Amino acid sequence: MAVHSRFFLLFILLACINLLFSPHVSGQDVQSPQDQATPSPQPSQKLVLSQATMCEKVENLTPIRPAVVFSVSAGQVCCFTSFDPVPQPTQIYHRWFHRDELSTQTRLRLYPPRWTTYSVIQLRETDKGPWRVEVSDQNGHVFNVFRFSITD
Repeated sequence: MAVHSRFFLLFILLACINLLFSPHVSGQDVQSPQDQATPSPQPSQKLVLSQATMCEKVENLTPIRPAVVFSVSAGQVCCFTSFDPVPQPTQIYHRWFHRDELSTQTRLRLYPPRWTTYSVIQLRETDKGPWRVEVSDQNGHVFNVFRFSITD
């Protein structure tokens, strides 16, 4: 009987640890009462890119200094995307191309009911020239292509 009691106590201990360390809602995931009143997304809804831009930086999920030409002295460029609706958790990709060669690919997670995210590259002198970013889903569907340039 002592062996069964130990297994039972171990089970209870593991269950408590699981509750303590399970993910909690973070500030970005908190829904307002208005969001909670919105009906659940229908399975037939599709992922929609509702806002997107290239910018120098993102602060408080807001694009700062959107442009199509960026100075290398800015130090970075961001691809800002916002999706509404997001029917189910999914992944998107920001694929950064410099002179038509893939430079980097960033995988980003999206969660219902709507989600805003961005990716960033740090600029170097060798990054001058034409760029593009393709925003696509995990099936290869391209939502948008952004073309921009890095200059002096």
